[in-house]
Amino acid sequence: MRRIRITAGTVIATAELNESATAQAIWEALPITASANTWGDEIYFPIPVRRGEEGARQVVSAGEIGYWPPGHAFCIFFGPTPASRGDEIRAASPVNPIGRVIGDARVFKKVSDGDPVTLTREE
Repeated sequence: MRRIRITAGTVIATAELNESATAQAIWEALPITASANTWGDEIYFPIPVRRGEEGARQVVSAGEIGYWPPGHAFCIFFGPTPASRGDEIRAASPVNPIGRVIGDARVFKKVSDGDPVTLTREE
């Protein structure tokens, strides 16, 4: 299982990538540094990976990480977004599921718009 370390502002978390081709392309692009954007209880940021939809869906679960094809962005979901209906967690448009955060993803509530984010391999 491929694990990555996500450092966002003061938050450090580990995530596991799935076996998808999108997750593989992200793994190969690491390390990645960007600036966090927040959208409800989601953090997203552009990454240097260009992929189309792969098993994409709009409703995700807390702790899931995804790749958003229209924005070439890495997304971390930890609660409702402005697009959510009821208790669901809904992305702006379909995302490719690429893995999940290990542990409680709500730690990402501490991350602010513009905080630096770094993705690295956890060997």
